[in-house]
Amino acid sequence: MLFYRVMVLVMFLFVGAVSSVTAACQANVVTLKNDQAEIRFNIELAQTPEERSRGLMFRDHLASRAGMLFVFEQPQRVAFWMKNTLIPLDMIFVDKTGTVTRVHQGAIPGDETPIPGGDQVYSVLEINAGLAARYGISNGTVLRHEVFSNGPAAWPC
Repeated sequence: MLFYRVMVLVMFLFVGAVSSVTAACQANVVTLKNDQAEIRFNIELAQTPEERSRGLMFRDHLASRAGMLFVFEQPQRVAFWMKNTLIPLDMIFVDKTGTVTRVHQGAIPGDETPIPGGDQVYSVLEINAGLAARYGISNGTVLRHEVFSNGPAAWPC
């Protein structure tokens, strides 16, 4: 009887551990971690050229723990702008490993001035303006999401 209870406990712990790992890497969630915080955002993915081109344009609201993760086929030089974007945003530029390389805080709605991200940008996370500062998101912060699992992820799933 004791053996049975121990086996049930071991199975429960194993299933719980697998569920935690699986829950940590969902297509609609990105988790960021640094010395100050570990924070999750519910996201939409923008992976096709059409999805990336439209982004968050024409929306008048973005929930506080929401964002959009733009993912490119390969690391490249990128610049974003705020044309037709109605919400002030923070733009977090990320390399192939899931490491933040640049943060642009407080992009101004409607501004068509290009916001450069750098030369080796693999993804960009857009969140409400002010949240990057609130959570200390800066160069070196790491992201966990399934799009970073195919390479040398800084924080793997």
